[in-house]
Amino acid sequence: MTKRKRGSNEEELVDVGLGATLAHLRGEHQPNATPTTVEDDEGWTVAGGSKRRRKERADSDNSHGGRRGSGADAQDPQPEEARPSANPFAPDGEKLGDRTSPSKNPFATNKEGAGDAPKETCITREERRKERKLERNYPSIEHSHHARLQSHVKITDLQSLVLYLLADGNAPQWVSVRNRTSIRQVVMLMVPGLELGMFNGKVPLDAATAMDVDTPAPEQVPADLAFVSQEVAPAEKDKPKYLRIADNEYYPASLKPSRLPAPLKPLSDIFEHVWPIKAQGEHRGNQFIRVHSPIHTMLTSQIPKTKEEKQMKKNGGHKGPMPQNSKHWDNKRTPITEYIATLAEQQENEYVLHPAWFLTPASKAAAHKQRQEVGQSVDDGWVDTNITSLEDGNVPESEIEQGSVTAGRHIISVDCEMCKAENDQLVLTRISLLNWDGSVAMDKLVKPDVPIKDYLTQWSGITPAMLENVTTTLSDIQKELLELITSRTILVGHSLNSDLNAMKLTHPFIIDTGILFPHPRGPPYKQSLKWLAQKYLHREVQKGSSGHDSVEDSKTCLDLVKQKCEKGPKWGSGDTNAESIFKRLGRTPRPKSTNETRTGAVIDWGEPQRGHGGQAQLSKGCKTDDQVVEAIDSALKGAMEAKDGATGKVDFIWARLRELELARGWWDDAKTADVELIRQNALQRLGLLKDGEDDVEVKGPELGDAVSKTVNHITQIYDSLPRCTALIVYSGTGDPREIRRLQAMQQQYRREYATKNWDNLSVKWTDTEVQALSQACQDARNGVGFIVVK
Repeated sequence: MTKRKRGSNEEELVDVGLGATLAHLRGEHQPNATPTTVEDDEGWTVAGGSKRRRKERADSDNSHGGRRGSGADAQDPQPEEARPSANPFAPDGEKLGDRTSPSKNPFATNKEGAGDAPKETCITREERRKERKLERNYPSIEHSHHARLQSHVKITDLQSLVLYLLADGNAPQWVSVRNRTSIRQVVMLMVPGLELGMFNGKVPLDAATAMDVDTPAPEQVPADLAFVSQEVAPAEKDKPKYLRIADNEYYPASLKPSRLPAPLKPLSDIFEHVWPIKAQGEHRGNQFIRVHSPIHTMLTSQIPKTKEEKQMKKNGGHKGPMPQNSKHWDNKRTPITEYIATLAEQQENEYVLHPAWFLTPASKAAAHKQRQEVGQSVDDGWVDTNITSLEDGNVPESEIEQGSVTAGRHIISVDCEMCKAENDQLVLTRISLLNWDGSVAMDKLVKPDVPIKDYLTQWSGITPAMLENVTTTLSDIQKELLELITSRTILVGHSLNSDLNAMKLTHPFIIDTGILFPHPRGPPYKQSLKWLAQKYLHREVQKGSSGHDSVEDSKTCLDLVKQKCEKGPKWGSGDTNAESIFKRLGRTPRPKSTNETRTGAVIDWGEPQRGHGGQAQLSKGCKTDDQVVEAIDSALKGAMEAKDGATGKVDFIWARLRELELARGWWDDAKTADVELIRQNALQRLGLLKDGEDDVEVKGPELGDAVSKTVNHITQIYDSLPRCTALIVYSGTGDPREIRRLQAMQQQYRREYATKNWDNLSVKWTDTEVQALSQACQDARNGVGFIVVK
């Protein structure tokens, strides 16, 4: 409110403020009724706000980064009744009524002698307005105590949060994001080695004994409420206090400094909560078989559906799978030899193994004995193609046409139709072979040697009339096949093991489209040929009720393999609908920019540009955590060089600290020469390398020291962040060592099982080991996460 001040030639507008107006109307006297406006030497007017508004501003400044100050001036503790009205934009101690020294412009870029600075260096009114608007709408990412979570937060949820902040992702439901458009950058930090047990006392970081507080509640409730509702027994009062959060809970726990071990206390100055985070895993039935890479999970995003795909789903008229979208796919032309099924894949998909897979006479004899026991030997009508060793299939480079995807091999696509015999076995009744160019090499009906119980016409298309005058037998077909198939022949088919069983034939070089285009649940599940044709070839096959056409099915398999050769190994796998998060960010325009898009950087040990950093615009290899901290600071300041040598702003940074992982013995990289050298040098520098011992694992106080160093690095990274920058920290997975041990055991078992009898196996894989692997995977999926906006 304003009133006119008289006593001069011109009436001057004076702002008396709402508080003064109310006091005047009530007839109250204000002891500190000093002028509420003042002109500084730069010629702009500053209005003094109420104490409450200044307190809100100070509290807002202090809360921008969680519990750590964001660099704003602290609130003046002097009560307003005891001091003159202060200029909220002036430095501490300067009062409106104090004119002994000229007022300084707090927005001037030159802090020393700002009053003498030229006007061009001062912050403009527009910039001051934007700053005040930012203070009123400062961004935050918070957990609401009223929210009801239904499941664990997963690494994919963290990725979705990043995409929501920077790209075209959907708003998260598990956390509250306010004023996301004000978040300017996101730094994601992976810290393997941190785990929930450090916070609830199960993993001691000192000489004290960990408390057993992992008692699951009958119903999931927020950890904070669970803590309030539980009474601590008198005997426990003298024990160390830890956070009351169990491994099976999915609510976050407040980081109370009094309940944290000393190495973790600095985290409570930055973050409000610790979140239980689950890594992605792969299971078969009810048993987990592996844990997905937390790096790949974070840095690979699902390709968003196009408008056409969304419309097709919305209409509901489309049946079957959605056609595969290749708009954002980068082709990688690959020779067909890269897709030949390995020994392990053939074993996993129940192929009868060709003798060429066995390298010694003893192993060949053992395999022959096994085939005799199950009725799959030569005596039972089976034949093996004329190949003595796998090397027979190699083609000299001089005979391979440059750029040819067939790599000098003879490709035959196979599909058979079978009927059910009286003994319920499937017998061959039609065989169709196609060459690489699609021409028909063979298409014949076959009369079985045994009576047919069911012609399965609905699927096979075979009727009794079709076989009435057929004289060709299975042995006739086998003779033709042995002449047609050479050591350079590759057989192609869908679930080809069923066709080979019907033909009673073995061959070492096969390509199965059921393996090339895997089912999401893994073997023994397979996608149907009809489904694959719809999704990847946009083709309808096996229509109607008259049965399948083996020539059509054979051509479909051939076209799928050709497409795979053109697209690359990852086509048709889980990566078909996924892409690098950096590629997705690169399609997102940067706010308030006409031609710039979002950019990302990867900062990691070793050479990240070879792997997960290959798609990022910037990447930096490091050998220590200190170098990682320095590189993050450099990237935030726009000083990191891109692949083309240019520098510029970075919107998203993914980085990893590895010294804690190294100290705990969790380092699981492939031990190539260069990676192992980095590991050995790091162990030696950290004083963890012991003579004669390759495995390293620190515990107790030594582990506490390692955690303290890592937490200090996290603190340094937080302090280097500009305002309005989101920091997301996640551990990835828990201890992966038991998984690695059991998986190595399983691989050894598979190698031995192919060549030895059960009694001679040095490693046996039973249901006990299956259960142990599943439990190890579930344990390793547990991780932690922290989120804050500075």
